[in-house]
Amino acid sequence: MACGCASTGDFPSETYVVQPEDTLYSIAWRHDIDFKDLAAWNNLGPSMRIEPRQILTLSPAYPPNRVRAPAAQPTRRDPGVHREAPRVEQPLPGSPAPPPVPAAAWVWPTRPSARPTPVAGGGILIPGGRGQDVLAAAAGKVVYVGSGLRGYGNLVIIKHSESLLSAYAHNQELGVREGQVVKAGERIGAMGLGPRQLPALYFEIRINGRPVSVGPFFDKK
Repeated sequence: MACGCASTGDFPSETYVVQPEDTLYSIAWRHDIDFKDLAAWNNLGPSMRIEPRQILTLSPAYPPNRVRAPAAQPTRRDPGVHREAPRVEQPLPGSPAPPPVPAAAWVWPTRPSARPTPVAGGGILIPGGRGQDVLAAAAGKVVYVGSGLRGYGNLVIIKHSESLLSAYAHNQELGVREGQVVKAGERIGAMGLGPRQLPALYFEIRINGRPVSVGPFFDKK
């Protein structure tokens, strides 16, 4: 489930130029780093606000900055096309913080039709039926909804604590919005087609930006 990264030849490989569809969480997910580190390295502050064409450092070796990359010159195919305003990581008014997640609170994110398959690099592929419910595996806050990460299709990322995130990829449809607080077992989408165009959900848990085995998070009774 490795994802390609967008960068530019005018800047070191340890930097990333923010694209209009990016969020802090999607950039951190794409590069397998902790979103807290990414925010700290770039002095983003509590709002974690990012803007298109902003140059982010992906390593503490480079000093953080708020520099923007030069705007792309319009071509005859794209003569000054209007782009949507950037999506920023700001909480909804009155939105509660995600609650702590005890191990017993985790539920399977969908009903498997066969044994889930481990995926190299972390995560599992859960086979099922196209359109069947995809559920939040634990209570938390939705921090990313979209299709901007190559290889994941329609993706939902849920933040469960300051160190714990879960992801749900290859959705046929999405049933939540960014900033929404969800309960364990709440419907967040519908299963779509995964690798080899077969109905499946790709599910992943990350701690401090790194994929971990999902087995210990579920009740084995």
